[in-house]
Amino acid sequence: MQRLDFGPVRVYLGEKSGKYPDGNQVIVQGRDTRVAFDTPQVARHIGPDLDGVDLVLLGHVHEDHMVALGQLRHAAVQVHEADLAAAQSWPGLARHYGYPAPVLEAMRAVIARDFSYHPRPDATAYTHGSQWDLGGGVRVRAHHLPGHTAGHSALVIESEGIAFIGDIDLTGFGPYYGDASSDLRQFQRSLAAVRELDARLWVTSHHRGVITERAAFEQALARFATRIDERHERLLGYLSEGPQTLDQLVARRLLYPIGIELPYVDSAERRSIQMHLDLLIEQCLVQAVGEGGYALAS
Repeated sequence: MQRLDFGPVRVYLGEKSGKYPDGNQVIVQGRDTRVAFDTPQVARHIGPDLDGVDLVLLGHVHEDHMVALGQLRHAAVQVHEADLAAAQSWPGLARHYGYPAPVLEAMRAVIARDFSYHPRPDATAYTHGSQWDLGGGVRVRAHHLPGHTAGHSALVIESEGIAFIGDIDLTGFGPYYGDASSDLRQFQRSLAAVRELDARLWVTSHHRGVITERAAFEQALARFATRIDERHERLLGYLSEGPQTLDQLVARRLLYPIGIELPYVDSAERRSIQMHLDLLIEQCLVQAVGEGGYALAS
């Protein structure tokens, strides 16, 4: 486990710089308050530095960001209001995922086993612009950047110019928007908004870790955003072979390689492909045909 220090900010890098299913842990120490941003799998190995936090701020709610919530019962938990129900209970998280009942049943077993899932009914809400004064001039502010989830937010340590941008994670996989609370259009807007954060250093939840130069950040962000356009083109390529149903397109995959058989993959593919199709229809590039079919616009 590698630790990077930036004044009052400590970043613990998870395995492979936080590659999923792990993540990167940020801890911010003020004069009066110690705060953790999320709690990924690496949180299990940190020890006293994490155990002593007063507050956990969740940038958003997914299983891989909630690993240590059960062991941090003494710490308050806050999350953006749009993700609050997902942090408070399993029924709330199930609605957040939006998967069919058999998939949810499988997912609940997986997240209990691999992510020590523990809901926090005591969690409370923050909103866009909420600020936390940790003492000694250390300040944190929330910036709502939805799309990955409805409540996905960046947490910016304004006093240090450090932005934790969560699952705008700049990975080669690209943006993920496969759950019921995800939204492709919002994600596209958030990709423009994250560039405008007043920061000199960026921390991602996964894989990229810490980026310390704006030129490198902007280059990685541009590549990340391009994945959406590449998915548009792939769908158009599928449809160039002739009309296809949503089921047929899901079977061909847009996000995940064929052979990846995680419980939620088909559900995530279905929702993501449908959002892409909706955008392509608006752009007059695709049209609905027949009973549930799609084709290139004539």
